Amino acid sequence: MPFAPRLAHWMRVLMLLLAAAWAAGAAQAQFAMVPSPLPSGAAHSEADSDAAYRTDAAKHLYASYPMRIYKGRMPPLLYGVMIVETEVDAQGQILDVRVRRPPAAPEVGPWVVSMIRKAGPFPPPAKLGKATYTDIWLVHKSGNFQLDTLTEGQN
Repeated sequence: MPFAPRLAHWMRVLMLLLAAAWAAGAAQAQFAMVPSPLPSGAAHSEADSDAAYRTDAAKHLYASYPMRIYKGRMPPLLYGVMIVETEVDAQGQILDVRVRRPPAAPEVGPWVVSMIRKAGPFPPPAKLGKATYTDIWLVHKSGNFQLDTLTEGQN
């Protein structure tokens, strides 16, 4: 192969690699800052099980971050999927947030944990005294998300 066509081929490869690196960096920038939650009057939860409390907690997170909720059905390829377990005391204060399955994109994990912590206090689990619930975070590359509990599904 003559030199000029080989050079043109490698220039195209280099441009594709640079474009992919830029796209990855642009997606990561969405997770550099944790959004501030809207204040919510966390009403008491009347849930009588941790599974039922999960719905109240998901609604609380949606009310805290309405600007970050992905509208509609999620695309088939997500930027991050993670499983998070959250423990809440009788007053709705967060006792612990544990990542049970980290996302493939490492910047998403700390971002989600920070969002959960900033959204406190959660609805106090009146009947339970303390609640521990697990939810799956479905995160789009835009920085918007849905929770498995309230998801609209995927395409």
